[in-house]
Amino acid sequence: MRGKTAEDLRLLELLDPVAEAAGYDIVRLRLMGGSEQRRLQIMAERPQDGDMNVEDCARLSRAISEVMDAADPISGEYVLEVSSPGVDRPLTRLKDFETFEGYEARLELDRLAEGRKRFKGVLAGVEGDQVAIDLDGEAETALVPFAWITEAKLVLSDELMKRGADIRAARLAAEQQQTTSE
Repeated sequence: MRGKTAEDLRLLELLDPVAEAAGYDIVRLRLMGGSEQRRLQIMAERPQDGDMNVEDCARLSRAISEVMDAADPISGEYVLEVSSPGVDRPLTRLKDFETFEGYEARLELDRLAEGRKRFKGVLAGVEGDQVAIDLDGEAETALVPFAWITEAKLVLSDELMKRGADIRAARLAAEQQQTTSE
């Protein structure tokens, strides 16, 4: 889910070490567009707090650009776009489903399960390689194999907005503390 196509996955192999060396995790990578104008979209975050501010995006963009210029893995022109995953972020790694336990999400599967491919409910953690989700209107927690999930995204809610605001406030307080101690 971090990459959709074979080309996305090759780019992830190239760029994951670059992001990690710069102090970030790539959440999702998509190379979009046709042969004329393509866009390489990278969503990333700091692993320690899941945050990604404008300076972080610029820093990661510079690191990725250096490697992309040297390796030249994409034929033709493309635009590099580095961003935060956002508050209602995609869930692309098994650890994301643990991190956001208790929050509402939408899942889309690559096959039918109980007669449908789309599910909405509250994340209930991870059991092995399966995602636990309390589905709307269901009494029991459903277990969905992570390998079956093609798309997953948090549903924007007041609780999720508060979580994002709390993370930003903590980052700003830490930055202010660092500035006053220098």
